[in-house]
Amino acid sequence: MQNTNFNQHMADKAKQAEVEATEVKTAEAPEVQISEAQKNPEQFLKDFNWHNYQEGIDEVEDSQLQEFEQLVAENFVDTLDDEVVEGEVIHITDRDAIIDINAKSEGVISLNEFRYNPDLKVGDKVEVLIDVREDATGQLVLSHRKARVIKAWDRVNAAHDNGEIVKGFVKCRTKGGMIVDVFGIEAFLPGSQIDVKPIRDYDAYVNKTMEFKVVKINHEFKNVVVSHKALIEADIEEQKKEIISQLEKGQVLEGVVKNITSYGVFIDLGGVDGLIHITDLSWSRINHPNEIVELDQKLNVVILDFDEDKSRIQLGLKQLSKHPWDALGEDVKVGDKVKGKVVVIADYGAFIEVAEGVEGLIHVSEMSWSTHLRSAQDFVSVGDEVEAEILTLDREERKMSLGIKQLTPDPWTDITTKYPVGSKHKGIVRNFTNFGVFVELEEGIDGLIYISDLSWTKKIKHPSEFCNVGDELEVVVLELDVEGRKLSLGHKQTTDNPWDKYEAEFAVGTSHTAEISDIVDKGATIEFNEDIVAFVPSRHLEKEDGKKLKKGEEAEFKIIEFNKEFKRVVASHTAIFREEEAKIVKAAAKKAANAAAEAKPTLGDANETLQALKDKMDGKS
Repeated sequence: MQNTNFNQHMADKAKQAEVEATEVKTAEAPEVQISEAQKNPEQFLKDFNWHNYQEGIDEVEDSQLQEFEQLVAENFVDTLDDEVVEGEVIHITDRDAIIDINAKSEGVISLNEFRYNPDLKVGDKVEVLIDVREDATGQLVLSHRKARVIKAWDRVNAAHDNGEIVKGFVKCRTKGGMIVDVFGIEAFLPGSQIDVKPIRDYDAYVNKTMEFKVVKINHEFKNVVVSHKALIEADIEEQKKEIISQLEKGQVLEGVVKNITSYGVFIDLGGVDGLIHITDLSWSRINHPNEIVELDQKLNVVILDFDEDKSRIQLGLKQLSKHPWDALGEDVKVGDKVKGKVVVIADYGAFIEVAEGVEGLIHVSEMSWSTHLRSAQDFVSVGDEVEAEILTLDREERKMSLGIKQLTPDPWTDITTKYPVGSKHKGIVRNFTNFGVFVELEEGIDGLIYISDLSWTKKIKHPSEFCNVGDELEVVVLELDVEGRKLSLGHKQTTDNPWDKYEAEFAVGTSHTAEISDIVDKGATIEFNEDIVAFVPSRHLEKEDGKKLKKGEEAEFKIIEFNKEFKRVVASHTAIFREEEAKIVKAAAKKAANAAAEAKPTLGDANETLQALKDKMDGKS
């Protein structure tokens, strides 16, 4: 094949020479002497023995040698190892491309080196480098890849400086983008520079040939960054200016869903982006925009607003349909029963969607007949289907209030029959206040037990000292205010007042034995039983020997004060032995009187005896 192609090539050269010679004669040019080399260059070159000439075996005339060198210079390229030459594709096989570089023989290049150019065809001009001058079969082996690498940096720099558009072959994915073959150099294509819209499938670009702009070159690290987006933006910028100049509020445009976020949807209007906020997607409440739209979906949207520069465009989707309140039937009125789904819950109530885009509020006070307010979450959950009654309806303000409790009878309707004054019941402790306890007798019927009505005997500072939320208590209805929907309850009234019995048992002057429980300010306390805790003033703690009682010491005490109303008991130990002394003084006085009557003592003697007793009682020696 090598010799055949070469001979054919040289024959073509010879024919061309003959044609040129004929043209010269036709023009009546002066006759020129044509040498044998010019007449038949193919045969001349074939017969010329260059080896013998180099070895000095055959002598060659200078004119013949000059003709040979001129012929070689005209017909063959200088195939230096580091020189890039241009060749022509003359044939393509399944694996290789045959390239004519105007040398003794054609060269071969693997098609793998042309992966970036799948459209390679016969006749294309390509740059090549001599890789192997002759292989085992005498074939010239060329390299297109090496040639491209040698020329690549010059071309890349020129493309960057001149803003030229270059072609590149996307080889593979990499972290953050793609690797692109540009002129044989591996360039980086960032993911953000592939397209103006977010890319979701990077693999779709692998093995594709695309156009790029060289946007950055790092000569130190031999890094090249390219962008396909820059080409698109240039075209889009013109479209964008045209679109923006025509924007008007209320205008309806077609767009494509470009991106979906938690707060809204970005729409591509053909070069300029607009945002549909989540609240402008649907008249109904939604949790996420993907409930309404999907990526790449085509939509008609309306322009709601834009800034002065028109760089921020606010779009709407729901505005293209009639407001649900306007479509609400005229037959819907206050008092009607409606069904709906709980869409939002707040502390103060729940919003119910009774029709698409039409919501009503059930305030927590309308969820139960109970006057003790609780959180709306105690009654309903998001997604619940509930039935309610329309309480108020304002079509102009587009507001509706609903009630659930109205669907059940008001428990206060026959309150006097169920809970007459003096009746006993059981209830659940629901809440505390500083002044009492709220007890629920049934759903919607709450009553208050004042702190003073909790116990006959205990002194309670806060209701939590007496009971816990959730406890069951027996109560008696003390007062009933039907109009004010108030119940006054008592707990201590469910048992007899023990102070009625204690009034006699611990009457003033009675004596009881107990021990000192605690020493307190200005005295001490003693516990006669679980209900009676008496106070002993400091001066009444003195014993007969002049010392005072201590904590834990047992002694006899005399009741010197008992107040049933204020539950106050005061006792004294000193009064016990003082009373004995008083008895002794009284007995001695009586005895002295009797003795005086018998012995008739003098008045001075009697006075002396009485004074001695008095001094003893006063603690004098």
